[in-house]
Amino acid sequence: MKEFILNDVNEMRTWAAEFASGLTAPMVVALHGDLGMGKSEIARTVIQTLRGAETVVPSPTFTIVQSYDGISHFDLYRVEDSSELAEIGLEHAMQNDITLIEWPEIAQQVLPSNTIHIYITQNGEGRKLVIK
Repeated sequence: MKEFILNDVNEMRTWAAEFASGLTAPMVVALHGDLGMGKSEIARTVIQTLRGAETVVPSPTFTIVQSYDGISHFDLYRVEDSSELAEIGLEHAMQNDITLIEWPEIAQQVLPSNTIHIYITQNGEGRKLVIK
């Protein structure tokens, strides 16, 4: 377990860019945290670090998944039943891609044992990250 204290969004972006440099497919990263904690910001920075700063990274809140040439970004907030996970391609992505998952709780039963879990909480004006 590792902990990081990030004082602002710029420190979060710097941390996420450094984190991205260690990711190789297949790898799963589960992003845990309440609304507004920075899950999407971390995912966006990872994707832009690995696929280019000009890469447009919309939140997949309504589309559920966005793909970026070997990186899959899932937002499972609107998924109501775990049986939907196969339909949206989560299993395939986890076996082949760098897979970033926001709101991963509904997928807990299918996440690989080597999933990197990042727990994001408020820390004053910044954030505390706990990596397991």
